[in-house]
Amino acid sequence: MAKNDLIGGALWEHYSDKVSDRMNNPRFMGEITEEEAAVKGVKLIIADYGADSCGDAVRLYWMVDPETEIIIDSKYKSFGCGTAIASSDVTAELCIGRTVDEAVKITNIDVEKALRDTPDTPAVPPQKMHCSVMAYDVIKKAASLYKQVDMSVFEDEEIVCECARVSLSTIKDVIKLNDLRTIEEITQYTKAGAFCKSCIKPGGHEERKFYLVDILRDTRAEIEREKLNFSEERKNFAEMTLIQKHKMVDKVMTESILPILHADGGSVEIVDMKEVDGYTDVYISYKGACAGCAASRTGTYEVIAVTLRNKVDNSIRVNIL
Repeated sequence: MAKNDLIGGALWEHYSDKVSDRMNNPRFMGEITEEEAAVKGVKLIIADYGADSCGDAVRLYWMVDPETEIIIDSKYKSFGCGTAIASSDVTAELCIGRTVDEAVKITNIDVEKALRDTPDTPAVPPQKMHCSVMAYDVIKKAASLYKQVDMSVFEDEEIVCECARVSLSTIKDVIKLNDLRTIEEITQYTKAGAFCKSCIKPGGHEERKFYLVDILRDTRAEIEREKLNFSEERKNFAEMTLIQKHKMVDKVMTESILPILHADGGSVEIVDMKEVDGYTDVYISYKGACAGCAASRTGTYEVIAVTLRNKVDNSIRVNIL
């Protein structure tokens, strides 16, 4: 099916190609049986989680090696929309090869970023962001079943919106990632403030420690400070030592490029940097799935080159080794 057939109407252009692909061609949809787990001598975990805000639900399966606590396989069943399928599919993939403790650290932001085609373009329209939150919650549910503890054990974050179970860090990350400027946009992306509204501002029926109006104000101020600092860094790029330039390039690669490549089993590393005729030449080497991918010298290369030029300096030239 075409993307617009699956999603419908003019909304289709707000979804990334990766989301469309996962809707049409999910890699990890299915189930794992007790018999399959027994053959491999591992523990089977089956976790169910539903989102009251939209009626969607997901069942997550883990095969966990009891000796290492590594998740050796993961599948899911999704009872919901196409975005829920795409988010659940990536969630299952991100779990494989991690320990249970490592998997719990996967956030809804990690899921959404893994579905992006380019680092700065959201993978889904704001009203569907809650699907990645549901995927994040089912991981905690699976971990709680494996460790035989309550889910609250894994809540190391302050919950701002109790109705939609949205944490402080999630709201701040979503504001930064999508350059949000209004409470309405925060609600669109996270569902925070969509129900009882007590978390929006003081005066609701339930007093809260954090309110969206304050989080938005403080996070916007933080964004502006970061922009100013980064602008100053870019102005001084030509005067930096090669080591300082390397650190700046590595920071952008780690934050904006590697999460996307890791989602598809690939990676890239900076092998060398040289200054040549006023340019900074960055030499990269692909790893994992990227090493044999045809797109590594076309689409993927362009994403890396454009991102480094936009976020670091126009003098950067990317070379593939």
